[in-house]
Amino acid sequence: VQLQASGGGLVQPGGSLRLSCAAAARTTRWYAMGWFRQAPGKEREFVAAINASGGSSYYTDSVKGRFTISKDDAKSTVYLQMNSLKAEDTAVYYCTAFSDRYYRGSSPRSWGQGTQVTVSS
Repeated sequence: VQLQASGGGLVQPGGSLRLSCAAAARTTRWYAMGWFRQAPGKEREFVAAINASGGSSYYTDSVKGRFTISKDDAKSTVYLQMNSLKAEDTAVYYCTAFSDRYYRGSSPRSWGQGTQVTVSS
């Protein structure tokens, strides 16, 4: 599955960014989608996921209440709205597609290229 992430950049603490992930046609209708991130010197970690139905979403504790995952099936695009950004959110963010309609905590089947998010004053 082809995935193309964009929207990263440099933002001050407390600021906002919206990441986008363009997927191959119909991907978001059939598969759960997600975002992972990897900070320098750290392991890659799960950030958020959304089921194919769009009815359920999941977040790691550190971003709950600040990040929102959503999707537009007509555009086959997934978004990650990031608010109240903190320095510890600095990482390369990766868009992913799972092999199921539901997020079950398994590893993604497909990864996009990363987009850098840097939170710094």
